[in-house]
Amino acid sequence: MPVPPPDEYRARLARLRAARDALVRRDRRLSAARLLVFAAALLVAAFWWRGAAPVWWAALPLAAFALLVHRHDRVIRARDAAARSIAFYERGLARIEDRWIGTGEPGDRFGDDHHPYAADLDLFGPGSLFELLSVARTRAGEEALADWLARPAPAAEIRLRQEAVSELASALDLREALALAGADVRAGVDTTALVAWASAAPVLRGRWRRAAAAALTCLAVATAAYGFASGRYAPFIAVAAMEALFSIPQRRRVEQALHAAEGPARDLDVLAHVLACLERGRFSAPRLAALRGELEMAGLPASAAIGRLRRLVELHDWQHNQFFAPVAAALLWGTHLAWAIEGWRRVHGVRAGGWLRTVGEFEALSSLAAYRYEHPADAWPDIVEGGARFDARALGHPLIPAARMVPNDVRLADAARLLVVSGSNMSGKSTLLRTVGINAVLAQAGAPVRAAELRLTPLAVGATLRIQDSLQEGRSRFYAEITRLRQLADLAAGPAPLLFLLDELFQGTNSHDRLIGAAGLLGSLLDRGAIGLITTHDLALTAIAGDLAPRALNVHFEDAFEGGEMRFDYRLKPGPVTRSNAIALMRAVGLDIDRPER
Repeated sequence: MPVPPPDEYRARLARLRAARDALVRRDRRLSAARLLVFAAALLVAAFWWRGAAPVWWAALPLAAFALLVHRHDRVIRARDAAARSIAFYERGLARIEDRWIGTGEPGDRFGDDHHPYAADLDLFGPGSLFELLSVARTRAGEEALADWLARPAPAAEIRLRQEAVSELASALDLREALALAGADVRAGVDTTALVAWASAAPVLRGRWRRAAAAALTCLAVATAAYGFASGRYAPFIAVAAMEALFSIPQRRRVEQALHAAEGPARDLDVLAHVLACLERGRFSAPRLAALRGELEMAGLPASAAIGRLRRLVELHDWQHNQFFAPVAAALLWGTHLAWAIEGWRRVHGVRAGGWLRTVGEFEALSSLAAYRYEHPADAWPDIVEGGARFDARALGHPLIPAARMVPNDVRLADAARLLVVSGSNMSGKSTLLRTVGINAVLAQAGAPVRAAELRLTPLAVGATLRIQDSLQEGRSRFYAEITRLRQLADLAAGPAPLLFLLDELFQGTNSHDRLIGAAGLLGSLLDRGAIGLITTHDLALTAIAGDLAPRALNVHFEDAFEGGEMRFDYRLKPGPVTRSNAIALMRAVGLDIDRPER
């Protein structure tokens, strides 16, 4: 029997915390040992200065110090990796226990008030679906996940993602390895700048210059060796002068090539970690196998190619060492590295865009896989063909804590394709619309849904839950609403049927116009094959269901006023609501609404 996700996370956290504590203690011991060895080196130097010890004695503390530095560096890297793994499981446990808000990337930059449902369904921002789902470490991964949430996928693509997510869900060690990409690199890769650098025109031109640089370097080494042997440095000085004359005209381009590579090399190094995880994996899901296959088509593994660029940039950093700088100048170190970097761009630059897409898709799949693993009770949606359908049993909202979530059955199919949801204020009408919409988004992104069962056809989604006026754009709420509704009408004419979620339809106008406008709009949407829900607390609008029967049904939420407080059960019931709680709520908060005597 598989271990429940919370128990698995807690067990791994206990092991990792113990390992981290041991590494912290070892870090302290190695720091103390390095200090002692350094003191011993100073003592040997003092004895040598007084002539009391031969110079080779210094080799012992120097060798010991080098060994300690090497081991200390490994311990520090292991300690930091353990800390990142701990953070990975702590955040996973927070998601399982509904403590996740504020622990992840909210994805504010993906928000778009003109999107037909992103703001209405809380896809991005603090406490959003994106924050719940995303475990991406790179900007490419976040961009891919955001795109999947904002654009429903075709049925075939959804099924491919479901298979990939199912396989990755059980690959906990692999998903933990992805979390080790670094402490400060999350979303740090600037995809636009990286692709622009990789595909830009060459900075250095003229192959003869590279050959001339190689010849001058060989001459510098030969004349330097001759000078050390003979004591005659005139030939070396002459070669150094030639190198200066050769370097000065192209110094600006060489520095441009070197410094322009620093940011992309760092960004690519982040990608290399994700790519290496994918390269090491053995996958049966077609989508995962295809992603891995793309990395093998070019011969040299992507992570190895990126490793070459990283080493070139690290070698450039040596120039900044004051002791090595004179040697670097004599060897034309920077010039050779600039040409090597340009050669790397020529060979591998065209692959950078593909690496980004692969990393993005892999991290998006990993994010959905983490959600799948941590919510095993959530069901896989069944994507079906035919007329528009959304048929859910025990449907709940994934952003509401499980302890407070009340599931409901929602059926939009066959004859009844519109639900007119009435009820008093705060009874759950808008939440029902968001519940339907966010699960449609999850289903069409390739993720499990918060339901016992869900069958749906591919659907375009549109909503009017967060329509607002805009002082900057000079528009009223009513105008903003009808503009959105026009957008939804255009979606209804598209290839996929529309799932519309309309909250308090036309509330910015009078009851007469509202009823006529609502009946006409809804009839038009249904004629185009759309399905959906509308909410209202205006009991007059419940008559629309009769006008559009049998394509429309009335449903409602009830409330009870007990002990001076409103009580809601959030259970969807058939038929229209028969009363309102507005007056009771006004009195409950202390408003004086009794009519004064005349």
